[in-house]
Amino acid sequence: MVPDPASRYQPQDVHGPSMICDPHAFFWEDNSWHGRPWEEAVIYELHVGTFSKQGTFAGVRKRLDYLVDLGITAIELMPVCQYPGKYGWGYDGVLLFAPSNCYGRPEDLKELVQAAHEKGLMVFLDVVYNHFGPEGNYLYVYAKEAFFTPEFHTPWGDAINFSGLGSRPVRDFYIANALYWLEEFHFDGLRFDAVHAIFDLSEPDILQEIAQKVHDGPGRFKHIHLMLENDHNDARYLCRNANGRPQYFTAQWNDDLHHACHTLLTGENTGYYMDYSDSPIRHLGRCLTEGFAYQGEASRYRNGKQRGQPSRFLPPLAFVNFLQNHDQIGNRAFGERLITLCAQRDYLVVVSLLLLAPSPVLLFMGEEFGADSPFYFFCNFSEELAENVAEGRRKEFAGFPQFTTPESREKIPDPNAPQTFQASKIFWDSAAKRESKIFFNHCKGLLNVRHQQIVPRLKGIKGDQAAFSIFSEKSLTAWWRLADGATLFVAFNLQDQDMLIPAEITGRLSHLFYHYPQDEEFSRTAGIVPPKSIAWFLTDKESALG
Repeated sequence: MVPDPASRYQPQDVHGPSMICDPHAFFWEDNSWHGRPWEEAVIYELHVGTFSKQGTFAGVRKRLDYLVDLGITAIELMPVCQYPGKYGWGYDGVLLFAPSNCYGRPEDLKELVQAAHEKGLMVFLDVVYNHFGPEGNYLYVYAKEAFFTPEFHTPWGDAINFSGLGSRPVRDFYIANALYWLEEFHFDGLRFDAVHAIFDLSEPDILQEIAQKVHDGPGRFKHIHLMLENDHNDARYLCRNANGRPQYFTAQWNDDLHHACHTLLTGENTGYYMDYSDSPIRHLGRCLTEGFAYQGEASRYRNGKQRGQPSRFLPPLAFVNFLQNHDQIGNRAFGERLITLCAQRDYLVVVSLLLLAPSPVLLFMGEEFGADSPFYFFCNFSEELAENVAEGRRKEFAGFPQFTTPESREKIPDPNAPQTFQASKIFWDSAAKRESKIFFNHCKGLLNVRHQQIVPRLKGIKGDQAAFSIFSEKSLTAWWRLADGATLFVAFNLQDQDMLIPAEITGRLSHLFYHYPQDEEFSRTAGIVPPKSIAWFLTDKESALG
């Protein structure tokens, strides 16, 4: 009468029957693969349905060589579990064990993972454990009291029951799901979506229990990396043990750094950007050298509520840095990419900052060639729900100055319209254009420098061994003590005037290994950093800063 809640495949969508699949039928040939160390991570986030013309797992597989050539070491798939309709972001999934029939069969996903491993690529999966989607969630019909609790509320309805009466089977369901993807599909890691919307009073809580089960299970035999999205900036989940390994989670997506960079580049100061508009360069410097920008300070956007925990003691490897991702593009009314909102040279200078800083980096599909096509929010719900979603999305933006009238809100694309989905696809033909090649070569060159100069010095890097200095509203210097004892130093100048580095610092900057623009002269001894430029240095142990 209803799908199996642990269905492995739904050939007729969320309301159809579940197909029995033999988990042992697929022949794995990646037994020699043990993953890659976290310090090597350069992550490429993609949406399976819009990454290729086919919109399938096979379509992703065809471009793996392209990603390897770029310098990517890991691909991260937006959620692939079965969601309602023919297209969607995947965060409204309702059958958490079934790869979406829109993308292919389970063995097609396994083929993708295996092909990636053959080319040296890790594969991460985005999982959603804070809610189910609004359509096709039959657990809410026959197991409501067990799986959901009215004690806590999320933006999507009642919270998952992780600590109330009868919660043990619920916890086991999610633990099984995490292990399922890692063991049966050979994923190299998981990214846990919006864990600030998970409510659990247990000790250990569900996140800690999942992490421990992973470490005690598949994590004993290969590199497994667990990432968080957590608006609360809870540093406790990112703690390292005595040997420097993550006690629970490997890293967190650093939204603070994104917001600081976005504000610096665009000048936007509405929504959550208001928390960074007072001094984006200070927030940027803190993120680069300490992790979070908000470590317990009051948030104006959250009506003065304190946000975050101290994070300076954590190593840079505990934070994933990015300039764009699915949320930061797709949750804009018109899905604009960052390159369409700021000056190109400014953007390339900031890219040169992010891709050589010690923290692992993430690129969103198309970012590497300067794609300017939108990535919208899209979904394909049944008719009545579709109308409510479209109207609700338009109401979300009513508080923004540019959307105060009904006429202006009507211009916001309908998430359910097929053209909204189609317009979000990557236009690979545009990657061959001259300007796109400039972006691609810039990004590829930076990643090559990263792999040669930065990555070999990251294993064992510690926290609390970095600092920054502000030179103006758009310029700073920062340094990090690396694991081999050398110091990494950057001079970042986004202002319209020269930036002068003091002589006592320039005298110890022994090795200039990258500067942008590369066709412009840069004098280390003079200590002058030209407008709209950046310079990276490595010092030896004897001349280390700090």
